[in-house]
Amino acid sequence: MAGENCTVFTDFILLGLSGRQDVQQGLFVLFLLVYGVTVIANLGMILLINLDPRLHTPMYYFLSSLSFCDVCYSSTVSPRMLADFLSEQKRIPYHLCFVQMFFFGIFADVECIMLAAMAYDRYVAICNPLLYPTAMSNRKCLQLVAIVYIESLVDMTIFISCTVTLSFCNSNIINHFFCDIPPLLALSSSDTSISELTLLISSNCVIGCSIVTVLLSYSYIITTVLRMNSAEGRRKAFSTCASHLTAVAIFHGTLIFMYIRSSSTYSMDMDKMASVFYTVFIPMLNPLIYSLRNKDVKGALKKTIGTKLRSD
Repeated sequence: MAGENCTVFTDFILLGLSGRQDVQQGLFVLFLLVYGVTVIANLGMILLINLDPRLHTPMYYFLSSLSFCDVCYSSTVSPRMLADFLSEQKRIPYHLCFVQMFFFGIFADVECIMLAAMAYDRYVAICNPLLYPTAMSNRKCLQLVAIVYIESLVDMTIFISCTVTLSFCNSNIINHFFCDIPPLLALSSSDTSISELTLLISSNCVIGCSIVTVLLSYSYIITTVLRMNSAEGRRKAFSTCASHLTAVAIFHGTLIFMYIRSSSTYSMDMDKMASVFYTVFIPMLNPLIYSLRNKDVKGALKKTIGTKLRSD
């Protein structure tokens, strides 16, 4: 810690989304419902993919991995936020704040890179179908997911190592509903240039590489699809990509707004609202996007429900 006049805080105080008790009670009901739908929808997607043999393909293996990530991603923020809605003093211990930031960062990175892996999967399936069974074998899919988690773990370990040594002498009040990176850096009384540079480099690498992978994959996909003679083949190829493109646009658009910019443009209240979207609503939207726009998933769901009803 920095100087002799530095006050040593043992916890942080989260201001949350609103200071009004009546508003907080309404938000508690809303976000409890959203979190419940998130957990049920994503776990349901994982269960459905595991139960239906028709969905035992690389594309749905990655979708199952994405659903698992969404549950963990949301669970690093939502339970604590829900508890704070019912609490007068929204205190979080110093070390738990960094633990929350660490795991949230890991699953945010995983989600970002996983969307790129799914784009690559679609590229191989459409542009090199003969090589698809070899290029995307079960072993290679497992290795790819493992690499995603290892890369995310290393990325956040480096960043936390640069951030955990920061001093917080002037205040321990965080104008946010969870321990996110930008508001914590804004609160620090230390020189945050190294942490900001690390964040800028890591976020640009993760988000930038993911976006480049998606753009390159879909540029090849579009070129290949437009060369197809069959209109039905083109329609089917585009339909398998529509859900993924929707998820990519929503997630990456929000992350670019949040992290790929300097701290001088940071607005607490605006970013707090954006954070609600990408921490609470996106994990709920992903399984809904894939289930509503995917015939295989809808067919598997109808088959599973029908089998259940007949057995009853």
